[in-house]
Amino acid sequence: MADTATSWTDSVEEAVNGVFEPVAEFLGDIVFHTVDVLGTEFPLIVGWLVVAGAIFTAYFGFAQVRHFRLALRLVRGKYEQKNAPGEVSHFQALTSAVSGTVGLGNIAGVAIAISIGGPGATFWMILCGFLGMATKFVECTLGVKYREIHADGTVSGGPMLYLRKGLAERGLAGLGKVLAVLSAVMLLFFTFFGGNLFQVNQSLEQLQSVTGKENSFFSTSGGALLFGVLIAVLVSLVLIGGMRSIGAVTSRLVPSMAILYVTACLLVIGFNIDAVPDAIVTIFTEAFAPEGVAGGLLGALIQGFRRATFSNEAGIGSAPIAHSAVKTKRPATEGVVAMLEPFIDTVVICTMTALTIVIAGGPLYQQTRDAAMTGEAIDTSTSAGISITSDAFDTALPWFPYLLTIAVILFAFSTVITWGYYGLKCWGFLFGHNRTTDLIYKIVFCTVIISGALLSLGVLVDLADAALFLAALFNIIGLYLLAPVVKKELRKVLEYTRRRDAGETEEQIEADEADPTGEATSLAK
Repeated sequence: MADTATSWTDSVEEAVNGVFEPVAEFLGDIVFHTVDVLGTEFPLIVGWLVVAGAIFTAYFGFAQVRHFRLALRLVRGKYEQKNAPGEVSHFQALTSAVSGTVGLGNIAGVAIAISIGGPGATFWMILCGFLGMATKFVECTLGVKYREIHADGTVSGGPMLYLRKGLAERGLAGLGKVLAVLSAVMLLFFTFFGGNLFQVNQSLEQLQSVTGKENSFFSTSGGALLFGVLIAVLVSLVLIGGMRSIGAVTSRLVPSMAILYVTACLLVIGFNIDAVPDAIVTIFTEAFAPEGVAGGLLGALIQGFRRATFSNEAGIGSAPIAHSAVKTKRPATEGVVAMLEPFIDTVVICTMTALTIVIAGGPLYQQTRDAAMTGEAIDTSTSAGISITSDAFDTALPWFPYLLTIAVILFAFSTVITWGYYGLKCWGFLFGHNRTTDLIYKIVFCTVIISGALLSLGVLVDLADAALFLAALFNIIGLYLLAPVVKKELRKVLEYTRRRDAGETEEQIEADEADPTGEATSLAK
């Protein structure tokens, strides 16, 4: 019976791959088009994202450095605004967005980057995360600025709204409508197959690896189906509750996951504290002069930038959907808070993973490093990345792969519910928001969860990645055109926080903002 079920799923997978493989290859050739730079193939889309981060960093005067402390004060609730429209606090909006980015990219993507690009890729990941903080600031400010608040108090926001409404204000209504629709379509496609199927499939892979591999109950069709159904039920319960429910879950789940994972990394680093200085020297040295790494300096740079981009999603347009639900009257407050997202995701968690792998090593890591040095083909699947990370932990903490499995499943769960919300907002923009359309979306989304546990649709994941980066192409065009709007909003927030710090009340500041000429005050006197 099991053989029949396996044969059936293999047949379905083969049929689906046969349909989508030509499309995936066509889009992949366009989206990930490369140019030869010093003998190394450089993907233009990665350059597009990194250049955007560099331009926004310069344009806003290194906002990610200058306003970092302000971001922390906002998250702690120092400037909470009474009766502000929205659904969740700054902290809940941040954790909801972080839950969509922190996950398998941090655990598996980092391993792939440093096994192929060498330990020096870590440096370029950190740099990419730093630049991504500026991009997140811009897109999330716009997300709140042009959001829509419905009669029931729920909020819709994201690139599909700020591209349409913001560009219309600048006399580019036609361009805005086209970019908005294309961005929504691409994000919706990724929702189903990247933010959903991909996460479930790879968390099941890790569960199977610690419960007997081929002999595991979860390696059978029945076990995989049970896992998929369980995740689908849990996700549906959270999605029914809307953004408030998602914010409540992620505000507890994400910090706990991050603390668990970073603590394990710190344990490995602490047990091997003598090796830390050498590891840091190796990372910085190989960032600029990697020896025996495929592609040399550019090879390390490309791997670092590409994996960091996959991980923190800066410029993609997904995070503004979650951040738009924040309770605030001043859009740039959430833009400032959003800068913490790439910092947590890439600068902190990815760096912890990289240091753990470089220090602990492990047979799989060494094998991929040796293969990269000799120019052999590397298996860059995410499961290979998870195996490398798990192997490194097993070398230093033999018991941790079991806890890692729990972390992976929780990371995947939080990512799925967050992308479920992102997809719902894109779906509503394209097909309208009502009970019927929302129900259809949730049924389709949960069905994909179950199939993610049964199938390994690599072609669809490749196609989803192409869609995600196309969304970045459309989104960043709009960000460039709307950057002056963000600068105005930032000035308002800096003035507001300055006055709050000086002891003025919310009511005083709002009265002055409503009457900037002071005429009402003069008449009252």
